Amino acid sequence: MTLTPGADHAAKLAKENPEFGIGVHLVLDCGFPIHDHVRSLVDEEGRFYTFDKVLTLAESDDIEKEFTSQIEKFLSYGLHPTHLDSHHHIHSQEKVFPIVEKLAYKYKLPIRNLQNNIKKSHLNLVDYFEESFYGDDLTVDSIRKILDKVNQFETAEMMAHPAYIDESVLKGSSYNLQRARELSILTDKRTQREIFNRGIQLVSYREIKNSVVT
Repeated sequence: MTLTPGADHAAKLAKENPEFGIGVHLVLDCGFPIHDHVRSLVDEEGRFYTFDKVLTLAESDDIEKEFTSQIEKFLSYGLHPTHLDSHHHIHSQEKVFPIVEKLAYKYKLPIRNLQNNIKKSHLNLVDYFEESFYGDDLTVDSIRKILDKVNQFETAEMMAHPAYIDESVLKGSSYNLQRARELSILTDKRTQREIFNRGIQLVSYREIKNSVVT
């Protein structure tokens, strides 16, 4: 999320850990925009409108200007993103997707296939997207069920929100303590064993994007 206060720190960590694949998490309904002139996206204080309101009021040109600014901010760190996705899955919305699709063509990046309906092309390199690892009742058994499902596909992406909890996460997100639980499950040796036993290889978009159609 290149418009957040933690973006500089995230970029520093990315450079220190080049083996990780990192995408641009496009934002349209949280915080303040990077671009100075996107009036249809913001309220009187210059803050993004809420999800529903921004979808109603946003002009396509302003969405494209802001998303381009967010991608260019990522590139300004000397990093190259592995893919595009979005905050609150807003890129899947009918009003927004054509703009993200255009930017995917421009920057030659795959897009997270939220509804499993994007054809496998340069826009998407993952056969299946799984978003059920989310909520208050997650366990290691939740991972087992997901792994059984995704193992049918050549490539699959599983959504997750692991985090250490600090003051900003605790106050800034309604999904906070659950993130610590996710982290515990994902790093549990039992989870690692379940992945290994199924012969699943953990990769990022970087490892599979060589097949991008340009």
